[in-house]
Amino acid sequence: MKQHERHHEQALAASPGHPQAAAPLRFPDFTRVAAQGFGDPHNAYAHTMAWFDNHLYVGTTRSNLCLIKARVPIPLSFWPVNCPQQIFDIDLRAHIWRYSPESGVWTNVHVSPMITSPDGRRVPREIGYRGMTVYQGPSDEKPCLYVATWASAKTGGQPARILRSADGCEFLPVSPPGLGDATVPTFRSLVAFQGRLFTSPVARAGAGPNEPSAAVVWMTTDPVKDEWRAASVPGFGDANNKTIFEMAVFHEALYAGTLNPVRGFQVWKTDAAGTPPYVWHPVIVDGAYRGNLNECVVAMYVFRDALYIGSGIQNGGHDRIYQVGPAAAEIIRIHPDDSWDLIVGMPRPTPQGRKFPLSGLGPGFGNFFNGYIWRMGEHGGCLYAGTFDWSTLLPFTLASSGGRRARLAGGTVDELGLAFDRLVQSVGLDNIVKFEGGFDLWCSQDGEHWTPVTTTGFGNPYNVGVRTMVSTPYGFFLGTANPFGPEVAVWTPAGWRYAPNPEGGAEVWLGRTA
Repeated sequence: MKQHERHHEQALAASPGHPQAAAPLRFPDFTRVAAQGFGDPHNAYAHTMAWFDNHLYVGTTRSNLCLIKARVPIPLSFWPVNCPQQIFDIDLRAHIWRYSPESGVWTNVHVSPMITSPDGRRVPREIGYRGMTVYQGPSDEKPCLYVATWASAKTGGQPARILRSADGCEFLPVSPPGLGDATVPTFRSLVAFQGRLFTSPVARAGAGPNEPSAAVVWMTTDPVKDEWRAASVPGFGDANNKTIFEMAVFHEALYAGTLNPVRGFQVWKTDAAGTPPYVWHPVIVDGAYRGNLNECVVAMYVFRDALYIGSGIQNGGHDRIYQVGPAAAEIIRIHPDDSWDLIVGMPRPTPQGRKFPLSGLGPGFGNFFNGYIWRMGEHGGCLYAGTFDWSTLLPFTLASSGGRRARLAGGTVDELGLAFDRLVQSVGLDNIVKFEGGFDLWCSQDGEHWTPVTTTGFGNPYNVGVRTMVSTPYGFFLGTANPFGPEVAVWTPAGWRYAPNPEGGAEVWLGRTA
């Protein structure tokens, strides 16, 4: 820790032109303000978050591990949570919660309505809310809260739509289903730029995760009037770009990051001039020359006149569909002239010369299990990066026999590499989960020198990811991904069994100094 502190002092001294940042938030500065999925552990992800009308809004996604079990073939030795045979035996209606920092009170302001599927079943219209932004279009009398949804299209419901709220209480659809594509079950990003609102589909009904019919950025100048048009050509002309996963505004341009399981992510930008589809220019290709171990751009954030990119491999750091990984994530920094630095990651040759991580930290901040840099945000002049850490899933990924000897379910340890096998054998499965379980949260005052805030999910190993961050006048809010409720699998001398989990369900934490 002392070495990290010296790094911080050096960074501040080397940062003329920038005001000195406030003291970084530390673990003791954070207080949990919501637990157990707001009292319902099926609220697994605090999937999106926004500050609107002096309140914090949080959109949830429900029972993610049960949804994964129903759709994605993952060879676990025992499923981590207790799931019914029929997925809709669970109440999958997504929620939007509102928090008043002044009163400390949470209010459930919206629950997805139920609809009738084509086969006559009653299903939720939405099972998750995945993106939020505050935007004022020509038909809006004031800034409104817009919400990107995750619909139940894959299970017989309707395609995803964009919701709008003017008062923070009533949320109504304002877009055509799927923006005209009946196969779209979800959107992820909502970004305002040049007076327009941009989004992109990130899945397709009946297909694998994160593969829409067309990897296209969509835009509208007035979402209330349903005027959505394609702002890009599919995949920016590369069929291996399976989806446009994340977007951000930086230096008078809109940046978009892709998921590319063949060559690695790409980053493109446009000034959105002229008539859509706009002209886009490549900034980074081939996963910043790490290849598909940088499969996807998961996070983007602007800090001190640079755009920070957090990478990842879909499905938690190990893409079993395309056989990518497992590998830990990186942070890349892009400058206004399109040059870039490796901040956290693996040294390697590039066309611009050999790149070394300026932080001195390897992929995942040195933690093999950090499969995503999932979210980044700024508060008090400091940049924070939160991860998805899959080490809590190890007991369910590795079968146990005899003296808990680790063996990969459905394969051999060669698939994870001899180094990983030695790690499990030498450290021990239980110790890995005990000391590594839970997300990492790191902080930097200059973008290069980083110190950990927590490496254990604020002491809860079931908090596997930081999914949302919002800086507000009342402090820095973080929302977690915690899909380990209401019942989690536990190992006993008689084998696996399910037990109630008081630490399951999404949480919200508030960081502030006294």
